[in-house]
Amino acid sequence: MALENDTQAPDFELPNQFGEPVRLSDFRGKKAVALVFFPLAFSGTCTGELCELRDNLAIFQDASVELIGVSVDSKWALRAWAEAQDYGFPLLADFWPHGAVAKDYGVFLDERGFANRATFVIDEGGVIRASFISAPGEARPLAAYRDALDKLATRRALSA
Repeated sequence: MALENDTQAPDFELPNQFGEPVRLSDFRGKKAVALVFFPLAFSGTCTGELCELRDNLAIFQDASVELIGVSVDSKWALRAWAEAQDYGFPLLADFWPHGAVAKDYGVFLDERGFANRATFVIDEGGVIRASFISAPGEARPLAAYRDALDKLATRRALSA
């Protein structure tokens, strides 16, 4: 079962598409994160989803939210895909142990060997403030991201 909103997001360290380590806790106290799990690089639905995010990267930048993709692909596959699609955000390799971070977030599909399409918006304190998951084979709509970012902005305004 996927982690619920208003719970602490599990910390992790994974290599990005360049082999550089990225830790979720490095953003704590600095910037919110939209953690976007996707099944596999180079697949049609995933390419469509991430290209839509690439084309709308400004909504995350305007909200001071770091967009980060995560899949079970290797860092080499993710780098080739990111370069081919000109993604301007990090892609993290949850390659080994296979899908460990997706499992920690409750979105790994054992029978398929990869993560479900799941998004977690994590605030500066490391708490999941919004999340959504689509059915297998179904792309997440951009409106769901906008709604999640709006919820985060409302929460920030209330606590200011």
